[in-house]
Amino acid sequence: MNRRFALLAAPLLALAATHAWAEEPPPETTQIAMETTMGTIVIALETQRAPISAGNFLRYADEKRLDGTVFYRAMRLDWGEQPNGLIQGGTQWDPKRILPPIAHEPTSETGVKHTKGAISMARYEPGTATGDFSILLSDMEGLDADPASADPELRAGYAAFGHVVSGMDVVRAIWGAPTDPEKGEGWMKGQMLTDPVKIVSVRRVKPAGN
Repeated sequence: MNRRFALLAAPLLALAATHAWAEEPPPETTQIAMETTMGTIVIALETQRAPISAGNFLRYADEKRLDGTVFYRAMRLDWGEQPNGLIQGGTQWDPKRILPPIAHEPTSETGVKHTKGAISMARYEPGTATGDFSILLSDMEGLDADPASADPELRAGYAAFGHVVSGMDVVRAIWGAPTDPEKGEGWMKGQMLTDPVKIVSVRRVKPAGN
């Protein structure tokens, strides 16, 4: 080897080795399969970055509290790239199904953002989320926490805790299902599905090799 080249290569190899060593492993996730009457949606839950929200969802899944619930809402935004909006489903605050509300995990702390395919907790005020959730059809940065905002709602944002890894075609099909113009209250009027889509089961996906 040319001595000049060897002298140059040594620090470059050392730098590459240091960089590889310094890279952090990807955050831990747990996948679940949500079987609906329109198909299956597989979601990776951010158990490391959003442990409260992801852990809560896994408990609902493990205790079969989501089996037999429905997707009941399709919010359609008529601006931007289409499809734009979200679908919402879950326990609908059924007292026989819900568990105690969980602490709010803002995106400014978890780093899990409201991007296309994200799953996020539905709630009233921060700290009231139970067993209802939304899945996004598009990026919706307005749902992320804004710590600089003077508005408490915008400051808190919503709690995203995972993302769809397969089955976005099913999400789009649910979003595109007919809605009833008379169903729903307030600003959600007209966003309720005429025929809610049943969630047959929600189960953990066993890691490959297990």
